[in-house]
Amino acid sequence: MLGPIFAREWLTLPRRPRHYLARSLYLGLMWILALTAWQATVGWEQPATLGDTARFGLLLFQILIYVQLLLLLFFATLSAASAVTQEKDRRTFVLLLLTDMRNPEIVLGKLAGSLLQILVFLTGSVPLLFLVALLGGVAPFQVLHAALVLAMTALAAGSLGSLVALWRDKTFQALALAVLFLVLYFCVVHGLAFVPAEGVARWQTWLQPFLALQEVVEPPDDAAAFPAAYGFGLAMLAFSVALNGLAIWKLRVWNPSGEPIQQRERPEEEVIDRARAHAAPGKLRHVWANPVLWREIGTRAYGRRVFLVKLAYFVIAGLAIYYALTMPPGDWRAATILVPVGILSLLLISAQAVTAVTTERDIGSLDLLLVTDLTPNEFIFGKLLGVLYNIKEYILPSLIIAAIFAWRGMLASPPRLNPELLAAKNLEALVFVALGTLILMGFTMILGVHVALGTDKSRLAIGNTLGTVFFLSVGTLICIYLILINGRFEYQWLSFSGFIFAGVLGLWWVLSGQRPSPALTMAAWLCPFAVFYSVTNILIGKPALRESADPLLPFLVTGGSFSFAIAAMMIPLLSEFDVALGRTSGGGE
Repeated sequence: MLGPIFAREWLTLPRRPRHYLARSLYLGLMWILALTAWQATVGWEQPATLGDTARFGLLLFQILIYVQLLLLLFFATLSAASAVTQEKDRRTFVLLLLTDMRNPEIVLGKLAGSLLQILVFLTGSVPLLFLVALLGGVAPFQVLHAALVLAMTALAAGSLGSLVALWRDKTFQALALAVLFLVLYFCVVHGLAFVPAEGVARWQTWLQPFLALQEVVEPPDDAAAFPAAYGFGLAMLAFSVALNGLAIWKLRVWNPSGEPIQQRERPEEEVIDRARAHAAPGKLRHVWANPVLWREIGTRAYGRRVFLVKLAYFVIAGLAIYYALTMPPGDWRAATILVPVGILSLLLISAQAVTAVTTERDIGSLDLLLVTDLTPNEFIFGKLLGVLYNIKEYILPSLIIAAIFAWRGMLASPPRLNPELLAAKNLEALVFVALGTLILMGFTMILGVHVALGTDKSRLAIGNTLGTVFFLSVGTLICIYLILINGRFEYQWLSFSGFIFAGVLGLWWVLSGQRPSPALTMAAWLCPFAVFYSVTNILIGKPALRESADPLLPFLVTGGSFSFAIAAMMIPLLSEFDVALGRTSGGGE
């Protein structure tokens, strides 16, 4: 049923050296999390009792399964979608349709092949979870239930990404819509709480993986109750069957998305203007002085119906704005809704930027630069300005939400201040948050172009770009959560150093793995520390006084570090553009 596509992936995956490196890094991450949990619950200063090991086992079990769930949701969706879009961009997907393979073999083969490595990671973590169960606090059936929830989550997320990629014809649309539909799904499930009916809470547990894992960690007292893991598994199985069934049914309807326009031949005597005899039909369009910018703005460079992506994003942003308006004035921590909205905007911006170059490379149009007189400034700034024009809708919602919280006195609300000082404090916080957000968005935009030009493989470039944004944001929040477990930073110093070192090494490889430079190396060291410091000051602030930290210093640290990183990426892009693309005679000597 899976066909030769999956068979090829099954045979070639173990031959790739990066497969073993990725497995080692994945288990290394689990080991660092285990070390952190041990420091938070027991420490190194006293011998552990049976109660200590049981508390440690339960805490480590929760950390491992929730972190894996975040990784599986993101990378399963991304891997399944990019596996199809890469074939479409290279125009090899049409060749699959020309073979004698049936629709199920193509759809299920691509899906299973893209999820193979992710399921290998999950399988490798199951023995580790059973070892955790030996410490106490966790029963073996909880490990099996957690593994079931994680596996079915990966299958459902991958099915969603594969369906969207088969439906849309451009990489950016597929990646963006897959992520947005995933977020909308969580919003809809949480919105079921407003339905006045019995059993809604049970349905939410069966449809939401985080709630299902929560019941796995804390089983109900009623032993006769149907386990949430089984209900969630059946629901996600039905969800995956429906998505893949739709993809199999519509495969040859959606693909190929359009036929080439063929002009009707006319007799020789009817041809009046021989210069326009073989011109493309339609209204004549004048190309701008910068053809790269013209293609980004004046053509359908990112496919038809791009408004679907923006419509889905506006729905999510509208829900966030509604939340901001309905929250009662008071605690400044309500403004943390800015974090998920900001992360979603950064992911969409980075996807737009990296696919602006990878799409050109895959269709072969980037090679045309080798025979033109296009200057590096025209190409780089044409791409950046075009991306900026297309992402303007993803910038405004974060700023609007920040302005709403500042207007309602919730962006920074230290106690015991008169209304005038409180308004000034919120206005100051709004200015710094807005400027910091714009700098981070500019960094992700330039990062996408930088990585795409320095990486020959489009799928690897997309994975590196989106993975960098994901780990810089979500990884930082995980570090903060680990510190809040115990409340004392010195207990997590060793594990924190491991996380920061891994982040610095990963960012260095993404920024300067192909062409190292001292500036990019320094940027790789500065940015992870800056993100951690800034987010810690904003989210934690002064817990004893329930007061947020002064936004000036976090803004200076974040703005300075990422502005330096932007300059470190822009200078090589402009000065080494010809060498990178091989447009100089010295590049081939």
